Amino acid sequence: METKEIKAVLFDLDGTLIDSSEGIIKSVRYALSYYGMEETDTDKLYQFIGPPLSDSFQKIYGFSREQAVEAVEVYRQRYNKTGIFECRLYPGVEECIRTLRKQGLRIGMASSKPEQSCRRILEHFGILSLFDEVVGATFDGTRDRKEDVLREAFRRWEDLSLSQMCLIGDTVYDAAGAAAAGIDCIAVTYGFGDVEQMKQAGAAAVCEQICQLPQLIQALEAAEKEQG
Repeated sequence: METKEIKAVLFDLDGTLIDSSEGIIKSVRYALSYYGMEETDTDKLYQFIGPPLSDSFQKIYGFSREQAVEAVEVYRQRYNKTGIFECRLYPGVEECIRTLRKQGLRIGMASSKPEQSCRRILEHFGILSLFDEVVGATFDGTRDRKEDVLREAFRRWEDLSLSQMCLIGDTVYDAAGAAAAGIDCIAVTYGFGDVEQMKQAGAAAVCEQICQLPQLIQALEAAEKEQG
């Protein structure tokens, strides 16, 4: 890991801080039903967790770009009203973030979910105040890929260098996005992604439980200092 001194931690949301599968899956099914489609293969629906929704509608169901944009709008009809709160905070998340803050780290979010939705969810669980910055996608799709979200986070935290930040995520989209943006990614094993794929995409370390993250970051910094 190339990090010299981590001063800021950016968290992904879905699969990293919350289990959002119920709300996302039900809302995807709602969108598909608009087109007269019924999906019984849950594995297919789980593929919607992580990447931009429009990409998933095109990749998994062969929608055109225009159809995919429309499908996302239909999806949001249900998700923004009901699905957004059909989720649960993973055990230990709040304690982990508080510990990181006590260690002097800046806490941010970098999610492919719309920024407004991220804030609503964090507020719902009473932890929005623990975040120094929340960066997410835009509703119009101009910023929805992880790399683009990260670059917006960098713009807002221009006082920090890339080597001072790391992303915590659970899918290959997090690891690949972090690599493309130029920062390290720590992969969590309890989310929706494939850890081996994340390693192949450049994840610098693996965290099995969220409560281990503060110690893992300290250990990585200590190892870097020894190598230096």
